[in-house]
Amino acid sequence: MNRSTGVRKAVTLGATLTLAAVLSACSNGSSSAGGSKTVNWWTWDDKQAAAYKVCATDFEKANPGVTVKITQYNVADYFTKLTAGFVAGNAPDAFQNSVQFFQAYASQHQLMPLDDFIAKDKFDLSRFSVGVGAWKFTDGKQYALPLDWAATGLYYDQAALKKAGYTEKDVDSLNWNPDDGGTLGKMIAHMTIDEKGRRGDEKGFDKSHVKTYGYGEVAAKDFIGQVTWSPLVDTTGWRLGDRATWPTVFNYSDPRFVKTMDWVRSLTDKGYAPRIGQFTDSVSDIDLLSSGKVAMESAGSWEASTFVKIPGLKVGIAPTPYGPDGKTRAVLSNSNGNNIWAGTKNADLTWKWVSYMGSEACQSKASLTGTFFPSIPASMNASAKALAGKGVDLSVFTDMMKNKVLYPSPVYGNGAALQDALEPLFQAYFAGQKGDSVFSEMQSKSKQLLAKK
Repeated sequence: MNRSTGVRKAVTLGATLTLAAVLSACSNGSSSAGGSKTVNWWTWDDKQAAAYKVCATDFEKANPGVTVKITQYNVADYFTKLTAGFVAGNAPDAFQNSVQFFQAYASQHQLMPLDDFIAKDKFDLSRFSVGVGAWKFTDGKQYALPLDWAATGLYYDQAALKKAGYTEKDVDSLNWNPDDGGTLGKMIAHMTIDEKGRRGDEKGFDKSHVKTYGYGEVAAKDFIGQVTWSPLVDTTGWRLGDRATWPTVFNYSDPRFVKTMDWVRSLTDKGYAPRIGQFTDSVSDIDLLSSGKVAMESAGSWEASTFVKIPGLKVGIAPTPYGPDGKTRAVLSNSNGNNIWAGTKNADLTWKWVSYMGSEACQSKASLTGTFFPSIPASMNASAKALAGKGVDLSVFTDMMKNKVLYPSPVYGNGAALQDALEPLFQAYFAGQKGDSVFSEMQSKSKQLLAKK
């Protein structure tokens, strides 16, 4: 998984650490001993772990005697192990981090500010297209270099689309509104097919026995909705926080948000999209499209190269729909950061590795896999060009950047607590156990938790 936020299966970081977790961190510890020439770097993403090994090899050749040890943990365990490492004094020298946990780690003084290194090496932060501002803390200091960036697109079964009577141009120019769903809503209904072959907009459609859903799971417990409802509601001008950075409240009771959530829930009520929790966590977006359980779905840009390589299935990639005005697209983009642990014994060597990871030379090589989007434009262009030669067209996403469709995810505090408090409420709403009044409750809870230091 390339993102730790805005995904259908989100991470939970417990407030307390068990002895087993601490011992696990000790046994897998990566803090370098004084004088060691080993740099330990952690990530939750198996694909980025593999991709950056290319950079590690080059770095080791350029720095004889230095070893870069890359360790990857499943995202469900990653942040617990990382926090346990802080407690045990045995965390990795550097690590991939999510903005969801930035405030907590910075407040606990577990992150090393990079400003002195940046000034000393005259490291130019303007090389990055996105993400720099997301890693500047309330003290004004820079705590990470951007590792990547992400966006959301529509992935669809090209044969199913053609059979339904639609063209590529139709799906590329979809529009949406919270009243009737616009052309997106009509396409979702028509692409839905029950077990007797009747489409969702045809007489006799049986919503209790659906063979293929027109759309993937958009009713999600994720409180940001990055790859689900966010690209829809954002076209109305709504934004998650009252401020772009360090918001004091999440705008869940905004009428535009409430109306959008009602429309999203109507898709499941009508049988056009899977209910929340209908498929187990082990069933991925790739599985749903490849098995024919869904005809199209919104998903992350980091999955593009995997979608288009599904055996026996031609998958198209389209931009997210225009909003109610027919001309506005809005896609949240976040950037994971590369932090240095404040307790590292090898600060200079670790910075040398982290800054190399933030170089065009490294990112251009690592991103040739197509499994993540590099933060440096020149590297992104190189990656897109290389993948185009392999039949993977990333122009939908690069156009989002060129056309300024992307906007940055807000940086906020107490991400783990917000997740724990808000996800059950989203889940209850989409399961039909709570009504619209839940959104005022969500907004109130967000205000309380965002105020905590």
